[in-house]
Amino acid sequence: MGKISKKLYAISDYVVIFIGLLVYSFGWTAFILSHDITSGGLAGIATLIGRTLDIAVAWPYNIINGILIVIALVVLGWQFSLKTLFSVVALFFIIPPFESFFKTPLLADQPFMAVVIGSILCGIGLGIVFTVNGSTGGTDIIAAIINKYKPMSIGTGLMIIDVFIIGASYFVFRNPDLLVFSVVEVMLVNFTLDFVLNGYRQSMQFFIFSEKTKEISEAIMEETGRGGTYLYGEGAYSGNEARVLMVVARRSESSTIFRIVKERDQKAFITQSLVKGVYGEGFDPIKTSSKKKKMA
Repeated sequence: MGKISKKLYAISDYVVIFIGLLVYSFGWTAFILSHDITSGGLAGIATLIGRTLDIAVAWPYNIINGILIVIALVVLGWQFSLKTLFSVVALFFIIPPFESFFKTPLLADQPFMAVVIGSILCGIGLGIVFTVNGSTGGTDIIAAIINKYKPMSIGTGLMIIDVFIIGASYFVFRNPDLLVFSVVEVMLVNFTLDFVLNGYRQSMQFFIFSEKTKEISEAIMEETGRGGTYLYGEGAYSGNEARVLMVVARRSESSTIFRIVKERDQKAFITQSLVKGVYGEGFDPIKTSSKKKKMA
């Protein structure tokens, strides 16, 4: 039962990623690419290289993506790389028909509105992919690596990278209007991405009531690297001694924790609550403010 359940959850992750890729591809091809607006990320880099060297954009795109996937395999683990590879292959088949279908841009006479709608859709699509620890490849990998070692949201990391890409696009296309639209696109995409991921470095607190808290705790530590704390009490109705497991984790790890609990105890009782701030090992650095004392 456990092995079957694990496979179903793994498959569901890829279904979620595929849905996110569809949303992203629709927003990008229908509203951004069709208006000749340079987007951020690897697509923007590949476009600039391809136009500058007068070669097919697919060449720099595939070469750079291949290098980044190898780096992700080493730094972020095989699971992240496997999902990234899935996304890269899926986009290879999704984008061409979308691009062909939307050769005539939507909202052709309202480019700014097209940028707004397209950016929001792209951000939502990327957010859906990231909620299950997926990636679309390219600069997402760089941002995820930054996110792993620095207290910076993925959206912020992507925005910093995209600023350099958009800045370089002006020297290739020499069109100030497209430059402005590109800046708006980058900002809206990453703002929406952070919003979908529920804010900056958001964390969740879980109280798990189960007779198998020991087994559940070990599985959570093995799969997510998150520790836990046992709270001892007594059931108000039964009068029996109870051991409650408290775990604090990132929101992106919530589905993993729910899966672990469900696989080991179908009768478990779980409460989940939003934590405004978590500081310390494994989370954000502890913030302190030193105040100078005035001499009397």
